[in-house]
Amino acid sequence: MDFTSIHNFYEHLVIDYLQAEIIPSYEDQPTDFFLDVACYALSKLPSRYMRHEIDMAFYLESEERAQMMGEVKKHVDDAVEYIIKNFNKNERYE
Repeated sequence: MDFTSIHNFYEHLVIDYLQAEIIPSYEDQPTDFFLDVACYALSKLPSRYMRHEIDMAFYLESEERAQMMGEVKKHVDDAVEYIIKNFNKNERYE
């Protein structure tokens, strides 16, 4: 049985926000920094599993999607601050 079609919808939202807003603002950071930010933010967000993204787009109300995006922005922004403050000790990313 193949379970690879199961995904957490928040993963898509976090990655989209990172690519659109965070990565361009922190161009000097390596890939590992952004992966750590994504993992930290996703650990603070609830899980919302789906099989097909089109299903989420069809069933998700615009108000609920806006609320989810607000949560994503807050947790990703918090993750950036946390990772910068706590994980770059001993020049981990350099």
